[in-house]
Amino acid sequence: MYHLTEENFDIEVLKETGAVVVMFYEKWCPKCSMTRPVVEELEQKYRGKIKFCEAELSETPHLAASYGADIVPTFLFVKKGEVKASMKGVVGEKILEKRMKELL
Repeated sequence: MYHLTEENFDIEVLKETGAVVVMFYEKWCPKCSMTRPVVEELEQKYRGKIKFCEAELSETPHLAASYGADIVPTFLFVKKGEVKASMKGVVGEKILEKRMKELL
C-alpha cells in the first residue's frame, strides 16, 4: 500500500489515471487492525488494476477534514481523480470488493 501524506496525495491519488482506494486509519485503532488484512488481501487480488493507498489520520488532518474522514477506518473510492464513493467504519470484504469493482 502506498503511504499518503498531505504532500503526495495529489500526485498519488488525484492525478492517478486509474482506480484508487484510500484507507484513512490510525495505528491505535482496533477496527483498522481488523480491516487491514481484508484490504491487503484485496490489494493482492486487484494488483495492477486498483492502486491501494493509506493515510494515517493524525498525519493528514487537512486531507481527512477535506474528505470527511472523521472516523477510522474511512475508505475513499477514486477514479480518474474524482471521489466516486466513501465508506466509514468496519466494512465487510464483499461490500468493499463490490465498491472496488464499480471503479473498474
